[in-house]
Amino acid sequence: MRRIGIDVGGTNTDAVLIEEGKVVSAVKAPTSEDVTTGILDSLKSLGSTGVLAGKRIDGVMIGTTHFINAVVQRRHLSKVAALRLGMPASASLPPFCDWPEDLAELVRGGVWMVEGGHEYDGRPFMPLDEAAVTRAAGEMKARGLKSVAISSIFSPLDPSHEKRAAELVTAVWPDAVITCSSDLGRIGLLERENAGLLNAALADLSHDTIAAFEKAIGDSGIEGPLFITQNDGTVAEAYQARRLPVYSFASGATNSMRGAAYLSGLSDAMVIDVGGTTTDVGQLKLGFPREANSVVKVGGVRTLFRMPDLLSIGLGGGSHVSLDPIKVGPVSVGYRLLKDGVAFGGKQLTTTDIAVASGVLKLGDKSKVAHLDAAACQKVFAEAARLAEEAIDRMKTEAGDVPLIAVGGGAFLIPDKLAGVSQVIHVEHGDCANAVGAAIAQVSGECDQIFKDMTRTDAIAMAQGIANDRAVAAGAAAKTLSTIESEDMPLAYLPGNSVRVRVRVVGDVAAS
Repeated sequence: MRRIGIDVGGTNTDAVLIEEGKVVSAVKAPTSEDVTTGILDSLKSLGSTGVLAGKRIDGVMIGTTHFINAVVQRRHLSKVAALRLGMPASASLPPFCDWPEDLAELVRGGVWMVEGGHEYDGRPFMPLDEAAVTRAAGEMKARGLKSVAISSIFSPLDPSHEKRAAELVTAVWPDAVITCSSDLGRIGLLERENAGLLNAALADLSHDTIAAFEKAIGDSGIEGPLFITQNDGTVAEAYQARRLPVYSFASGATNSMRGAAYLSGLSDAMVIDVGGTTTDVGQLKLGFPREANSVVKVGGVRTLFRMPDLLSIGLGGGSHVSLDPIKVGPVSVGYRLLKDGVAFGGKQLTTTDIAVASGVLKLGDKSKVAHLDAAACQKVFAEAARLAEEAIDRMKTEAGDVPLIAVGGGAFLIPDKLAGVSQVIHVEHGDCANAVGAAIAQVSGECDQIFKDMTRTDAIAMAQGIANDRAVAAGAAAKTLSTIESEDMPLAYLPGNSVRVRVRVVGDVAAS
């Protein structure tokens, strides 16, 4: 197996070639404002090493922060038509009701609420009002709203009303790009609907971004299928990622954690990923990031779908440094480090300049930072360590000391001893752990459903089968599937011996 992994960060775009389980070459290039140029530059750098000559590439795996940045920065978002199937019960809390007003103003193209939806056990809550859906589709078309998000009560358990509504909308408005919430979230209506609305808002950006990725790979002369990494440390084929861009929101940090597990050989540990702009702290369980089981806010919007449980702080290799009083971050020079950093002829003092002055890094011109005395540098490192210790302590789930894997281009800020940590592990190629994690990524499938009138064993077996089928449909090889998460919860307040079962499986990418 020969793969290229690429991770587009806020500061650097990293690329690695992994061949037969080993990192053959790793390169960095500054992230460009248009993202694509940085990918091209990294691929050119990789090609210039000679490791790609005459070799067949089995896949190019790209991780990007492009989609979550669009939501956070309120840029490149499309107007969305929100169609909810759940009247009359859900009238009091319409779509967008809990969004930050500035974001809702950008995205809200119109709201339509009609009768439909199901009970938790699959019984129709109300018959789907097909005539109302058809009328709504005509109004969407009249307004020119191409991005449509359809949500329905308990649709992850029975998506038939959403699928039928999608057919009706397409019949009236063939150009519509439709997101069904049952493809995305878990059982809670508002959070699942929000995920669908965000996904629909990213429809145009997703199409353009992935087309640009495909062009960059083609222009570089590499022939191989394109995969986009996802929030849970797995990958999806380009066409699927284009349809569901929200699944790639947190893929950068997840890639780093997966890469840390791969490079260190540890499957259970804390991971601290120090980039150029931010530091992400998370926990590995069975080689995958621990998932958030509660609501995760994205750009101020409540969502509940596959997201890693992470804590991000403003600490990185490009963080602004103030010496009197000592302050590190949260502002960063980001991808402008090689222009704005003092060691590179700029005027902004950064943590990288401190590391150059201390002899920790050999970058830029050390004479430009010779005026920084050792005591001041030591105080900056101590402040960075304090910030890291605090973040690690907040993310730990046990009282004792735990091993910590330090990765990322700014990992020089993490000392060999930290409070609450049994061992700090710095790994070879750790500065490109994110790209390594992308290159080794697998394909996943998940089931989160309520079953009734069956034994616990039968319910778990049925959920396992559904998760397996979804993984294979997403591109996994059936023989390689393994279960990484399984939990069941009896629902005592519901009739029929009801139990909610959640199963997640992963498998290797099937040969094309």
